[in-house]
Amino acid sequence: MSRLGKKPITIPAKTTVTVAEGIVTVVGPLGTMVMNFKPVVEISVENDTVVLKPLNEELETLALWGTYSSIVDNLVQGVNKDYEKRLIIEGVGYKAEVKGDSVNMNLGFSHPVIVKIPSDLKVVMEKDNMIITGIDKAKVGQFAANIRAYKKPEPYKGKGIRYSDEVVRRKEGKKTM
Repeated sequence: MSRLGKKPITIPAKTTVTVAEGIVTVVGPLGTMVMNFKPVVEISVENDTVVLKPLNEELETLALWGTYSSIVDNLVQGVNKDYEKRLIIEGVGYKAEVKGDSVNMNLGFSHPVIVKIPSDLKVVMEKDNMIITGIDKAKVGQFAANIRAYKKPEPYKGKGIRYSDEVVRRKEGKKTM
């Protein structure tokens, strides 16, 4: 049994959730999110809460029950408050700037790295910190992971792009006699 799936999801004020044929639409102050779900879990709206129930006891259905509950909760939270990921760019000569709808980064390569920003995300640079915000948790996390993948932090000097809450285990360098 899913612990997440058993809990009803409360719908905040100024937010509406509608369910029709497996399509969940959440409308809130920051925007609208639409998600399509397989018909293995029954999703219903009752008394300002969203309730999910599995339609059978198969292993896949029970796994999707908790997953769908988490996704619907993320949709409801996202239309009320932006999700945010912070990246730190660390290293001599490493820098990034936002120009129009793209991020231009100098990461020690022979060429600048240019990444297009998705239309529903906002990217702000504050010194060496990149702040990525948006209402879709999955898109914010995926875009942050794509940016980080260009130059992961290395363990000797800590140079690279890392999450603000990420701890890079440092290794000791070569010993001289």
